[in-house]
Order: sequence, then C-alpha cells, then structure tokens
Amino acid sequence: MEKQYRSIWISDIHLGTKGCKAEFLLDFLRRHDSEYLYLVGDVIDGWQLKKTWYWPQSHNDIVQKFLRKARKGTKVYYIAGNHDEMIRQFNFIQFGGIEILEEAIHTTVDGRRFLVIHGDFFDGVIQYMRWLALLGDWAYSRCLELNQVLNSVRRKLGYPYWSLSAYLKYRVKGAVSFISKFEETLAFEAKKRQVNGIICGHIHHPEIREINDVLYCNDGDWVESCTALVENWNGQLEIVQWTKE
Repeated sequence: MEKQYRSIWISDIHLGTKGCKAEFLLDFLRRHDSEYLYLVGDVIDGWQLKKTWYWPQSHNDIVQKFLRKARKGTKVYYIAGNHDEMIRQFNFIQFGGIEILEEAIHTTVDGRRFLVIHGDFFDGVIQYMRWLALLGDWAYSRCLELNQVLNSVRRKLGYPYWSLSAYLKYRVKGAVSFISKFEETLAFEAKKRQVNGIICGHIHHPEIREINDVLYCNDGDWVESCTALVENWNGQLEIVQWTKE
C-alpha cells in the first residue's frame, strides 16, 4: 500500500555509478507517492559516466518511474547539481512532464516558504578548486566500492545495510567542520532571501535543524544514507530512511 505525502525531496542518487542504491530507491518510489516531487540534483552522475559507461536496468527503471509519476499527475521538478550540471542548459524546459529549474520556492501547506537548491554553488571546493573536487570524487567512489563489498558480506551474515563511507565521514574532524560550515552558509542564504527555510542536497548528510531562525533541511542521498525529505499533509517536514531491499 502506497503512503501519500504532500511533497517529497530526493537528491544525490548518482545514477550511472555502482554506488547508487537503485533497488532501495525503487522500493521507496513504489511505496510512496506525493503531490510534489523534487529531484534536488546529482540525479545522474555525469562525471562518472564520462569516464566509464555504467547503466544497468535498475537505473533506467528509476528514470521511467519519475516519468510515470509525472504522467499520473505528480508535479515533478528537476533542479540540477554539479554531477548533472549538463541539465542546467535546459532550465525552464519540460521533458516528459518533468520541469527543469535552476532553483525553486516551495510553499508548505502551513504557509512557510522554502528555497530549494542543490547546494554546490555554496561549496568553495566545487567552485574554485575543481581538480580537488574530482580527486575527492575518485576517492569517494573507491570507498563506495569497498562499502558494496562489505555490505554483500553483511547480507550473507544476516546483518542490515550499513554505510562505511558515512561512518568515516562523520568521524573525520575536517569533514564534520565542512558540513557545519556548509549548513550555516546555506542558512545565511535563506535568511538573505527572506524565506523560512532551505532544502538542499549535495553533501550526503540528511539533516533538519534550525540555524539562526531558518530551518535548514538536507534530504540526504541514495548512495550512503538512503533518505528522502517529506512534507506531511499538516506541513511538518521529516526525514525518511529507506534501506529495505
């Protein structure tokens, strides 16, 4: 039975990579529906696809699922990120009922206004040290491959999914500092734009917290945490984790 939400935000799926948890996301999409669906960047990993083509049927199924939801009346918006930046040339164009946007303002049912962006424009490494971002992306991909092997063993032993990359990231002082700085920077941008909050992705760290009277929300990702941000019919926002196979 499908669970109905007013809005769902998902990002950082990284279709085209072996680290993408496509089966988890497909299961989530089959069991959850919404009036609004926001794809908040890095849906397709153009960086990796340029190096090596990897596109299994499950990745195609996810694209078809988005298109099917749009055909059935869900308002689907696609806001590109740094890994799928090639999509940005099609801003304000519709493909199969999915509208491409640079950013969006979402108004919750209780009247709060949220800026919806991927978040890479506020990442200094992406903007000014692209070579370092590419190097970090390579190291991150290797970690995800190791994570895949580890979880294959865990499944055989009857243990649930667990993210090695997330575990390491949250325990490295520099990474924790970067996450905090990123969150504060985006909260400041929301305050400058005079909205009630901001919804983003990019750093693969699901979070809802108030920063200087602004509600900062990050919907997480589908390579580590397997999370989505949802709006209930009373306007409440919450993070849903989905790691069922």
